[in-house]
Amino acid sequence: MKTDKTKVKRVPKRGHYDAETIYKILDNDFICQVGFVYNDYPVVIPTIYGRKGEYIYFHGASVSRMLVTMEKGVNISINVTQTDGIVLARSAFHHSLNYHSVTVFGQAELVTDTNERMEALKIISDQIIPIRWEEARLPNTKELKATKVLKLKITEASAKIRIGPPKDEKEDYDLDIWAGVIPIEKRYGQPIADPDLKEGIPVAESVLKLIKDN
Repeated sequence: MKTDKTKVKRVPKRGHYDAETIYKILDNDFICQVGFVYNDYPVVIPTIYGRKGEYIYFHGASVSRMLVTMEKGVNISINVTQTDGIVLARSAFHHSLNYHSVTVFGQAELVTDTNERMEALKIISDQIIPIRWEEARLPNTKELKATKVLKLKITEASAKIRIGPPKDEKEDYDLDIWAGVIPIEKRYGQPIADPDLKEGIPVAESVLKLIKDN
């Protein structure tokens, strides 16, 4: 549902407000920028996240400035942006980017239930690399005590998307200047083993699948 905060004002036709579009963009990444006010000045911090249903989950050190502030119920906003291409127009003014982005507004809440905390940590892990959670040693009591988990319900959000070629002024299409799009693609390289890895341990299934599906 469009609100004053989520309404796309610059090129409104690029705005999208349906859950399917918003979730798809969120699910295609795992790093977001979190904005909040701390001691009367604005702060933006990048952090890893995971989404399940209508919630976005965050985690970090129990003493984290961001998490300690967020658990107080302050207003925050998060942004996730995927840059898809550099758009080169004939005029410098009309150069642009192709992108998919989402901005979410709301208040985060501390996750205190033990089972939900473990599930949230798995959701975040799966967001980055599926099935790695099943391969790794799970957090112990000491590690869980040192970790805070928060969740943000996606109630106010919008997506903004630009795709396609450059848009030039009508008279500029006759100029002898190259114009078009340079695609930007995210890909994963070949895994590099830890130099202290024991001999004979094969590359993890989660890593092989990530590379194969890339």
